[in-house]
Amino acid sequence: MSGLTTRGRCLLAAGVAAAVCAAVLNERDLLRVAVFVIALPLFVALLASASKVRIGASRTLLPERVEVGGHGEVQLDIWRGGRLPGGDILLEDGIPYALGARPRFVIERLPQHRPVSLRYPVQPTLRGVQQVGPLRATVTDPFGLCEFERELIGHSRLVVVPKTARLWGLPIGAGIGAGDDGSIRLHAGQGETDIMVRHYRQGDDLRKVHWRSTARRGEIMVRVEERPWRGGTTVLLDHRAAAHQGAGSAASLEWAVEFAASICLHLGRAGHRVRLVSEHGKVLADTPGDGGQHYDNVLLDALAALQPGHERDLTMGFDPAHGQELIAVLGTISTESVHQLTKYRPRGSRSLAVLLDIPTWTGAAAAPENRPVEDTAALLRAAGWGVVIATTGTPMPQVWSELCRTVAPGAALIGGQA
Repeated sequence: MSGLTTRGRCLLAAGVAAAVCAAVLNERDLLRVAVFVIALPLFVALLASASKVRIGASRTLLPERVEVGGHGEVQLDIWRGGRLPGGDILLEDGIPYALGARPRFVIERLPQHRPVSLRYPVQPTLRGVQQVGPLRATVTDPFGLCEFERELIGHSRLVVVPKTARLWGLPIGAGIGAGDDGSIRLHAGQGETDIMVRHYRQGDDLRKVHWRSTARRGEIMVRVEERPWRGGTTVLLDHRAAAHQGAGSAASLEWAVEFAASICLHLGRAGHRVRLVSEHGKVLADTPGDGGQHYDNVLLDALAALQPGHERDLTMGFDPAHGQELIAVLGTISTESVHQLTKYRPRGSRSLAVLLDIPTWTGAAAAPENRPVEDTAALLRAAGWGVVIATTGTPMPQVWSELCRTVAPGAALIGGQA
């Protein structure tokens, strides 16, 4: 009875009224009409209730990963089984506002045992793991007397990954980490660990000469360090909420996420081993060697699900790069946070930083001499870091190009003052 439409309820009320009048006036013909009018909506409700369970559906995401601002599609396949007739079907698929308007479809006659394919576009505006669904169907009978709602499909997972920029070039000396240029890894023999050796240089301690390698190569070779060299690049992403400003896709955090993703993909495709870590050294994504599509997906999925951190400052008691070269994408950081970041970095390790001039993301840019980001850049330069300052609207390839040219400590302002 709860599935009766306004038309069905009116028809049922008219039948009851006709039956009362037939009883009062003792009119049998009117009573027959009243019985028919009452039985019709009840019979149709029973029929629609039975036919609604024969409807099936499936949902396909094309593709399952979509970039922010990209285009995707959702395909719905609807079919009907059984022999009972069906009326109009109103379909409504639930999607979050970040994917676009909620789609609705009306199928007047659903074919039997033959699926009907429906498609609608999605254009995400925010990264994240979005839930598409549930798909609800409102089934009506051919007479429009009753309707029933049913959930056909639950939720499907759509990953909205950050948008990435195409970068060119590499930082000068990229990939050398904390090791010595020209060092060689040799295996000393069965059961012995690898040894890092390089050519003898004037002033080297003769006690570090590796005589076995010297005899094998015919020239003096010395051991580099007892600590093994770990090549590759570590990208540090500062995703603290307190370090960024702005809302939605125009927030400084989204710019930092997109830039970090672009760096990792670019270096990985260039053959570098890349680790992505948070501002506290937590590994967000790592590649075991040559990267590839699997690493790209792992990286982008990790960044899609990344949420702003609640910590106020950087607190770490170790080198986040573990001796590798480091590229840090930083928001607003305090003086104490700068000391935490630089305290454990070896002086010989290559360290680069992209500082976001956060006030420019809110239109509150200060004069060059009063900008806190300049003080932060000066502290990092004093610690031997190469620094690039980025403002809102700065093209990422331009920032990366300037970073690649940053060899000696020094900063460059990209994009001018906002």
